[in-house]
Amino acid sequence: MSYFLFTSLFLASLALAVRPFLTRRAAPWPAETPDPRDDVARAVSSLRDLEFARAAGTIAPDDHARLRALLERSAFARERAGRAAPAPWRTVLIAALLAGIAAVFVVLSLPQSAGDRAPGEPITGTVPNTPSLADLERRAKADPGDIPTQLALGDAYLNASRLNEAAAGYQLVLSKDNNNVSALNGLAIVLFRSGETRGAGLALDRVLALRPKDPDALFLKGLIQYQAQDFKGAVATWKVFLDVGQFDPKAQMVRPLYEDAVKKATP
Repeated sequence: MSYFLFTSLFLASLALAVRPFLTRRAAPWPAETPDPRDDVARAVSSLRDLEFARAAGTIAPDDHARLRALLERSAFARERAGRAAPAPWRTVLIAALLAGIAAVFVVLSLPQSAGDRAPGEPITGTVPNTPSLADLERRAKADPGDIPTQLALGDAYLNASRLNEAAAGYQLVLSKDNNNVSALNGLAIVLFRSGETRGAGLALDRVLALRPKDPDALFLKGLIQYQAQDFKGAVATWKVFLDVGQFDPKAQMVRPLYEDAVKKATP
């Protein structure tokens, strides 16, 4: 809607701006350049007539003085060489209008265009509206085969620390797609937070068999190895993670642990 409004206002303003240039004007009839001496001659003749009227008593003294001053000024005072061209107020006004429309459009659209992008969206994509847990539950119940909704519901349960319900959601997805990496990663997190590190490791190994450089799986597997004091394994795993996930937010936490694991793995 905002794009349509911006386009309409922009085209309307542009039409007003170019209209004066598109309007055909009749060319003026050629005329001779006026000679200032003609004006003087006419003024002298009028002054002569004015003095005759004063002598004849047909004009009042005040009117005579006013008309004489007017004729002398018009005949002998030089006309200005040329009037300055008026400021192009129409162009300035329309340019300001166009700039205002553009500014409003940018203000309305920039916060969305410059924000985080959704998975699969271009870098200028808009931030998606996050549905509530109730909305996800309603949508998942209405269509159990909707895998993206089931994954989103599992993530929502996980964020709410409802681990049993999150596990059930991920398992439902895996029953339809046993190689779904997102569901495997989610299930691994649930098992890790539940203390089932062995089961979490098996889920992560399955992810890494499908996607050897998956940063989420590499991070959590390295953490499990570090906690189990398998420092050589943690170093090997986190080395790959820091290579592929150097801009991942979790990298800041991994780096000091990685350095510590390197020291402890060195004989």
